[in-house]
Amino acid sequence: MTSTPAAMPKQPTPLDRAFLTNIEDITELILVRHGQQVWPDPTTSTVSEWVDPPLSEIGRRQAAAVGLALASRRIDAVYSSRLVRAHDTGLAIASHHGLEVQVVDDLREIEMFRDLPQDAHPTEVLDELVLRGARERFVRHRSWDVYPGSERNDEFRHRVVNIIEGIVTGHPARTIVVACHGGVINAYLGEILGLSTAMFFRPAHASTHRVRALGDVRSVQSINEVHHLVMDSDPLESY
Repeated sequence: MTSTPAAMPKQPTPLDRAFLTNIEDITELILVRHGQQVWPDPTTSTVSEWVDPPLSEIGRRQAAAVGLALASRRIDAVYSSRLVRAHDTGLAIASHHGLEVQVVDDLREIEMFRDLPQDAHPTEVLDELVLRGARERFVRHRSWDVYPGSERNDEFRHRVVNIIEGIVTGHPARTIVVACHGGVINAYLGEILGLSTAMFFRPAHASTHRVRALGDVRSVQSINEVHHLVMDSDPLESY
């Protein structure tokens, strides 16, 4: 009696290799925007008060919701920026997996007005017409470069992409969460997608964004997932 030879493993197609589908041992990166922060008073707040506000009450609930949504997944590492709203969101995720949050300074948000005095309101330093014009130009161009005294788009993207690539390549065949900021998410996804626009979309608070990585290939799997925040009785989705 002759035995049937074992079937050869199915070889990945070019589409599989391009988009990292049906391939084992990939690295999965889950980018998570922080929960909603406490909004400083726009008419009186100084530059520094906008840099590191804490989570609001809704933001804490959003962070808990995204942590619960990822609780059943295998998570091997959790990273966050040093800013408290991102770090506390990272903690809400890491607590389900017995992990420490690894803080990385280069994951911080775009540094708006960083070259202005930090104890002053921007209108105390810049002409109101200049600020008004910068805001209108941002609406059209979605570029941080329109704001005087701020971190430049290319500088921001360089630091974000370099640090996230370092995190990704340091965890082969693992699943990593990076709790960070809307500008950071735009910078990294924009690099993968070949987009020059600094902000090509607006990530929701506590939204998730998934990227697969293997070798030199990066494949965006999802953008702006918010299903874990949308509840009939008490929706938590916000921007």
